[in-house]
Amino acid sequence: MTPLPLLLLDVDGVLNPFAAPACPDGYREYPFFPEDDPPVRLCAAHGPWLRTLSRTFELAWATGWEDEANVFLAPVLKLPALPVVRFPPVPFDPAEKVPAIDAFTADRPAAWVDDAHTEAGAAWARSRTAPTLLLPSDPARGLTADMVTALHAWRAAL
Repeated sequence: MTPLPLLLLDVDGVLNPFAAPACPDGYREYPFFPEDDPPVRLCAAHGPWLRTLSRTFELAWATGWEDEANVFLAPVLKLPALPVVRFPPVPFDPAEKVPAIDAFTADRPAAWVDDAHTEAGAAWARSRTAPTLLLPSDPARGLTADMVTALHAWRAAL
């Protein structure tokens, strides 16, 4: 059986619109970390959207949160524990995600949602033989219904 295409999800700027000046409508703030860290903003709609996407994609965390995404976010979004792409220790330059993403995806089709795609990531995507989608996110808005529609359309076109 052919594996599902991958859907690689960043957290900050995708599920957590950290750059918004205030908590956006439909989001709730979660104080997951010490008081000096800003709260994490999560949208109730993201859980159902991601669960629907998981019917046609294999979801994976592609974030500096790594395992903490499963500890903190998965329960709120009602997701199972997801595979985790291993990155260099935080903080790292966004371009440093590319080697880990490349190793994780191998030759599988992959959609990567991130608010900090780089030229290195774009070059990687262009060089792949497997279908690849880089979907940018506005870090002040996060994942939107239009982005979910684009992911479904890309998947349907494979």
